[in-house]
This record gives sequence, C-alpha cells and structure tokens, in this order.
Amino acid sequence: MTPSETPATLPDGRPVPLLTAPERPMLESWLEFHRGTLAVKCAGLDDKQVRSVSAEPSELTLLGLVQHMAEVERNWFQRAFGAVGPEPVFEEETGYRLTDERGLDAALEAWRREIERGREVCAGLSLDDVGHIPGGGPIGGAEVSLRWVILHMIEEYARHNGHADILREHIDGVTGT
Repeated sequence: MTPSETPATLPDGRPVPLLTAPERPMLESWLEFHRGTLAVKCAGLDDKQVRSVSAEPSELTLLGLVQHMAEVERNWFQRAFGAVGPEPVFEEETGYRLTDERGLDAALEAWRREIERGREVCAGLSLDDVGHIPGGGPIGGAEVSLRWVILHMIEEYARHNGHADILREHIDGVTGT
C-alpha cells in the first residue's frame, strides 16, 4: 500500500497518522490520532459510565481524563506560548476533580475548545519557536520549543490513552483502539 492509498481515517473515525511526510505534519498527525483515540474511548458512554473508577484506590475516570486533557492542552500550547494566563479550564489545575453539574458533553466541549485554541496559537509558529514551560517546579519557566511540546503532548496522550483503555474495558468490556 502506498501513502496515497492509505485511508485518511480508520473505521472508528480516528485519523490515520501520516506514514511519510515532513516532520511537522507527521507530528501533528500523531497528535490528532491520539486526540481521536481519547474521543473514541468515551464514545457511546453515558455520564454515569464515564464517572466509573476502575481500580481503587485510584479515583481516575474517563471524565476526569477528558477534563485533565483539556487542562493539559491549555497548559502546553496556550500558556507555554503566552496566549493565556494561569487560569485553569475547570476549578482546579489538574482537571481531574468531578462535579455533579459537569458531565461528559460539557467536558468534551471544553476539551475540543482548548484543542482549537491551541491550534490557533501554534498556526503561526515553527517547530523551533520557543515558549516557556508553565508553572513552577525544577524546570518551570525554562525555554521549550514547539517541537518539544508536540512530542510531549503525543507522549501525554499515549500514556493517558492507556489508562482510558483500561477504564473503558472495566466499564463495558470494550478493548483495543
């Protein structure tokens, strides 16, 4: 199969990462693939199901992961490159805390909004453009390239999509993707 014969999307709707491409489009395609994977993990579930914990004492839920990734999107694209201040997307910095008022639809909407805002911030940047690592800690404020941020976001999604896979399997037995 040649790259021109490769389907643009998988049967579940996720984009196929580019197989041959310049660096930036390839990195962005992998990030989009992982974003799509998180959405697929939540598809078809109701608010009660996405609040389900898989392995106590962990309080990790699919809803918490979506909220967390909204915060991560804001942090690494918008805050790192100066587009927004330190305000969290939700009430607290990690996004994991659940509230009775906010369900999956609201969390997905916020997450997609943060993705779109991040895309807008990065549209005019090159992979070598530099922002600053948000927050404190041992490397807070250090210079960071957009290339590093995109690679970090791919890693962040890949790790959390593994969590999402376990959570989804616990909820209804669906695995893979």
